[in-house]
Amino acid sequence: MLKKSHLPILFLVILLVFAGCGKKTAPPPEIVEVTPQVEEPVVEPEPEPEPEPELVFPTVYFHFDKYDIVDSSRVALASVAEQLIAHPDVNIIVEGHCDERGTEQYNLALGQKRAQSVKDFLVSYGIEATRIDLISYGEERPADPRHNEEAWGKNRRAELKVKK
Repeated sequence: MLKKSHLPILFLVILLVFAGCGKKTAPPPEIVEVTPQVEEPVVEPEPEPEPEPELVFPTVYFHFDKYDIVDSSRVALASVAEQLIAHPDVNIIVEGHCDERGTEQYNLALGQKRAQSVKDFLVSYGIEATRIDLISYGEERPADPRHNEEAWGKNRRAELKVKK
């Protein structure tokens, strides 16, 4: 049994026990460093350049020692003219070529006449002459390097290319 003299000590023990069960203090909050966010300016992407138009230019072939446009090439050149009308910002180069027969000077002159006849056709169709440049390669750039009629027929030509 408990004596009265033990009561103050018992009271103290109970007090200490309840004091120890009291509210526990939380550890201090962790300090997190916050970096201020700087708003980046919105950069609009640059528009992609317009793709170059898909133009199809046929090769124009000529008879031996001639620079006049044959009937079969007229339809193809009319198609070229229509494409150039549809794309007024496109300029072209007409390259005149020859087969290997004839002198170098003669073939350069004949290649120039072939290129000029293609230009004249396109101008007569309504294309501005300033949009068409000419160059003659004579026999310097054969399409077919062989030395026979079939190869020479491929080499007597005018090629049209977009001027860049």
